[in-house]
Amino acid sequence: MTEKRAVGAGAKHRLVFIDRLLATLVHLRHGATHDVLACWFGVDRSTITRAIGEVRPLLATRGCSITAGIQLRTLAEVIEHLGASGHIGIIDGTEIRVRRPAAGRKDREKFISGKNKQNAVKAMVLTDAAGRLLFCSPAQPASCADITHARQLGLVKHLADGPFVEILADAGYQGLGAQTGDRVVTPPHRKFKKNPPDWYEEIYERQRKGHSSRRIRVEHGIAHLKNWRALAHHHGRREHMTDTIQAVAGLLSHQQNITRGAGQPR
Repeated sequence: MTEKRAVGAGAKHRLVFIDRLLATLVHLRHGATHDVLACWFGVDRSTITRAIGEVRPLLATRGCSITAGIQLRTLAEVIEHLGASGHIGIIDGTEIRVRRPAAGRKDREKFISGKNKQNAVKAMVLTDAAGRLLFCSPAQPASCADITHARQLGLVKHLADGPFVEILADAGYQGLGAQTGDRVVTPPHRKFKKNPPDWYEEIYERQRKGHSSRRIRVEHGIAHLKNWRALAHHHGRREHMTDTIQAVAGLLSHQQNITRGAGQPR
């Protein structure tokens, strides 16, 4: 019979928690490798790997900050928040390049993006009308379509069961409007695919540009996410991508909340 290890037993960390947190933040923000961080802190590379592996999931579970002490962790909580505040939401999918799976793996082709023809994972990002980050989904292989990912996350159910909330989306989510009672608003369908009348083309372009200008804020939110080097091009294990992107989203939303509060008159 195998003996169980007592609580607190085993090798002790050579890094105090604040150093483990600092190493993780530098790794996420600037993309510093474990070898570089090990030299910086004067420890073995495995110590840094262990530290980041412990702290990153903790950061990922924090959720996105709205105000001091209020965190949104699930899509259902975000829908409730938007309904209570009367704000609109904006969704979009973003892809993050990852290493290609080893040859012979049965799921190797799942990570190839149909749009960018590269190995990547995909996440759905939801912001408010001001571009503040409210939610970032777990990562999925990039071959998953945006609308499929949204359905898998339960967006249709949350909108049907929750308060009335208007969600702006791009053409990749066309079809969700009919399923959600027009709560998901997408660009208009083009009725004339060939030789459209001039009057129709003018109306269509005006509507399309109007919709695009309303949802541009989510693009800004995604750009701020990608400023973190860990998400510019992920060189680590694909299994860590969900924790990585949700940890960065939580940290970025906290930063946005502080910046927004500092800009308000006292």
